[in-house]
Amino acid sequence: MITVKRKVLFGDCDPAGIVYTPRYSDFALEATHDAMAVLLEGPAISKMKQLGFITPVRAFNLEFLTPVTWDQELDIQVSVSDIGNHSFSFQLEAFLEGGVLAFTAHITYVTLSTSDKFKIPLPGRFREILIQAS
Repeated sequence: MITVKRKVLFGDCDPAGIVYTPRYSDFALEATHDAMAVLLEGPAISKMKQLGFITPVRAFNLEFLTPVTWDQELDIQVSVSDIGNHSFSFQLEAFLEGGVLAFTAHITYVTLSTSDKFKIPLPGRFREILIQAS
């Protein structure tokens, strides 16, 4: 499991100071990219392209559990939940101070070739990294 910290900024919120609903998906996607950067030991998208693949999102599920407001900090715990032939998934749990669960998410990425954008099997080295992290 990798924990990503995210401070809620003024621009993330509506006039009442509550995080805009679409920003939660940004928080979750950014956290998975940060986690992949840790796993790949460098900028995630660049490292994946060097390995010959890209990873568009195939499925995304988000559940809101507690309102989040400006200037709060989220600890987003990212863990590998599934490893398939052509895809992999992350489970996320975002906590506020005091261990309050703010939201959960499940994101599935599919692996495509950088050259022709066709679905390809998970590259061997990347599969090993995901297995070690799960």
